[in-house]
Amino acid sequence: MTMSYPDTYYKQTMAEAKVRPVLSETVECDSVVIGGGLAGLTTALQLARSGQSVVVLEAESVGFGASGRNGGFVSPGYATGSGEIANRTGRDAARQLHLLSIEGVDFVRETIETLKIDSARAQPGLISVLRYDDGSSLKAHADEMKRAYGYELEYLGTNELRSILKSKRYFHGLRDRRAFHIHPLNYLRGVADEVERLGGRIYERSAAIGTALDGAEKTVQTIRGKVRARRVVFTTGGYTGALNGKLNRAFLPIATYVMLSEEAPDLIRTAVATGNAVGDNRRAGDYYRLVDNGKRLLWGGRITTRAASPAGLAQELRREMVGTYPQLEDLKTELAWSGLMSYARHLMPQIGEMQPGVWHCTAFGGHGLNTTAIGGKLLAEAILGQSDRYRLFKPFGLVWAGGYAGLAVAQLTYWKLQAQDWWRERAA
Repeated sequence: MTMSYPDTYYKQTMAEAKVRPVLSETVECDSVVIGGGLAGLTTALQLARSGQSVVVLEAESVGFGASGRNGGFVSPGYATGSGEIANRTGRDAARQLHLLSIEGVDFVRETIETLKIDSARAQPGLISVLRYDDGSSLKAHADEMKRAYGYELEYLGTNELRSILKSKRYFHGLRDRRAFHIHPLNYLRGVADEVERLGGRIYERSAAIGTALDGAEKTVQTIRGKVRARRVVFTTGGYTGALNGKLNRAFLPIATYVMLSEEAPDLIRTAVATGNAVGDNRRAGDYYRLVDNGKRLLWGGRITTRAASPAGLAQELRREMVGTYPQLEDLKTELAWSGLMSYARHLMPQIGEMQPGVWHCTAFGGHGLNTTAIGGKLLAEAILGQSDRYRLFKPFGLVWAGGYAGLAVAQLTYWKLQAQDWWRERAA
């Protein structure tokens, strides 16, 4: 049996190549998790740590989807702004939600340390950069984070920022030393190993094709097997498909793109002279970081409402890179790939109980690995009766995402935001 990963930098640098079995019988458990990405494996890990019997069904290989092929950023916050969140939840709940996103960062860090997942290659630091001249807004944000959360962000003025990110596109930055970046696929595979060590069972190439969810005992059918469980957890993200219509209608599958440079450490250093990850302030801005001990540059960005050719999008990413760093014009691209994320219309995760014993934890597009991880932790707490913290996400329910019309609106909104970003930069 072989693994089914697309050709990415993460696949090429996987620490181990364990292939897990296909489900080919009827098995029983307390909870069955459908989807072997970060949300699903974190849920399974926390359930297994508390002694529950857990089965994870993965249609391809562990971490096949967005969880195993993203930028690898672990930092607080959500895909939508704190003001939008407070408008919907009230200020106290918005504060609790932000604290959860910080807890998610700490959870991923502690998991790497506790399980000794050295292959996750955790590297400290994230710099958020502005592409227009408004340092006062960043300073105000840093002051607010310190006042409200005791969270330190380091302001970088233009000269200091351009000494490490050698681009005239950037004016100001904030460095978050508690944030970090990792090899997400190795992290996921390390979590999967721990789930199994604790007695959990993970089946690959075992897509769920049917469910019976109304009775006290739920069943999930795969092509060659069946799971009977008291609880079912859907953590399928952008790859949900027709299995759960209510869930599938509640998010938009959005594609994002990543490319990897050739080995050229000296050339790369003329542009990027920091081991911190970098992301700019635009709605679908660039995000990038050095990998392979500074020998290569991993660069992501762009979003589309339908998966385009990674090779074609790599040309657009290259234009962004060279527009930001003209000195990298001769830096060759070795590899490019895409992945599908799930975005709700409200741009927040969707976490909750759809009906008795049927849970969902999805719509993590644009949130970073920390939010996906804390979502899985909250869901496990709810199932175990340890907390009802997942209810903080109740204002962000399974609202219909609008189908094809929703995709069209999302694309128009993206173009509008891009135009606003462009005008702001031109005015700088």
